[in-house]
Amino acid sequence: MIEITFLGTGCMQPTKARNHSGILLTSGGENILLDCGEGIQRQMKIAGIRPAKITRLLISHWHGDHVLGIPGLMSSMGADKPGLVLKIYGPKGTKKYLQNMFNSFAAKKIIDYEVKEIKSSIFFKNDDFELEAQPLKHSVACLGFSFKEKDKRKIKIDAAGRLGLEGPILGKLQQGKNVSYKGKKIKANDVSYVVEGKKISYIADTVPCEGAEKLAKNADVLISEGTHLDEIKEKTEKYMHLTVKQAALIASENNAKKLVITHLSQRYKEPSEALAEAKTYFNNVIVAEDFMKIKV
Repeated sequence: MIEITFLGTGCMQPTKARNHSGILLTSGGENILLDCGEGIQRQMKIAGIRPAKITRLLISHWHGDHVLGIPGLMSSMGADKPGLVLKIYGPKGTKKYLQNMFNSFAAKKIIDYEVKEIKSSIFFKNDDFELEAQPLKHSVACLGFSFKEKDKRKIKIDAAGRLGLEGPILGKLQQGKNVSYKGKKIKANDVSYVVEGKKISYIADTVPCEGAEKLAKNADVLISEGTHLDEIKEKTEKYMHLTVKQAALIASENNAKKLVITHLSQRYKEPSEALAEAKTYFNNVIVAEDFMKIKV
């Protein structure tokens, strides 16, 4: 199961209801933080999430509302559980920006970390999932991300039970291998089935672009910025953001199953207007709120 926790759903200026950007994706033993705006570690405390649980930090771009919480979070992680190593991924310049941050104060107990500057690629994979980045089009170098589970084969319990299958044989069948048992050839497809892995995508600050479309393609959950309503799209385009309408169209045109609008401007006190605009173009949509959780 994948759980997504929205720690910050506002944009440039935080409000009483919306913190700066931060989204936590939890799957198995992984806790992947997508962006880390100012105040995210406090949001984690309120949500009951220990800072030292974070395994990877994915940075979309280096505007302050997406990164100013990093030094504080890493300080808390270092104090909470020394010896951990945080894996950090971000666009070109990430190593320099991080070092500049730590040079600006007398750092103590900053957690050890490794940085990988990435472009358009699958930049991490293991037996359970892979992480992919796509370039977005913003006023600075910006990336969006996809978390994609690997397909998994599940055993048909009743079918395996009727044949008396157990132990290592089940393991081979679950790997998709055909086996011989008591003189009979048993095909993996007869006693197991494939569960397609889920795709969770995050479109950070951007105007409509090819990278956003690739991230949205067949996503089970598409998390996308929708900074303004379309009525002020000239302002939105000037600052290189998506309107709610544009986010909804990207979801609709690329076969996403569910859309979550985030990065909402402080001018909107209630999410109802944004939700109404999005539903005009894509029905299965919600507007994120701080501390909202989604299970996939």
